[in-house]
Amino acid sequence: MRKNHSADFKARVALEAIKGERSLSELASFYEVHPNQIRMWKKRLLAEVSDIFSDRRRKKKVDEEGVKSKLYEEIGRLKIELDWLKKKSELPSG
Repeated sequence: MRKNHSADFKARVALEAIKGERSLSELASFYEVHPNQIRMWKKRLLAEVSDIFSDRRRKKKVDEEGVKSKLYEEIGRLKIELDWLKKKSELPSG
């Protein structure tokens, strides 16, 4: 059966693996996770840790806000068109 682990759990295990106080085998048996899984979490943590201190996170948030704004504009436009079409269809044809 496949287990879903929380992000906090993965981070905690990966940090312990980086510390190197225990071997991957010891960590695997302690946390009941396969050593390869710990190795993957550790590798991902090391690859993405620099993003914490970069401006990329802030830029991503700004980009998401721009997309959200465009979507709200589109929703408003479509609502106006729908209302217009509803009114137009209610008019008796001549």
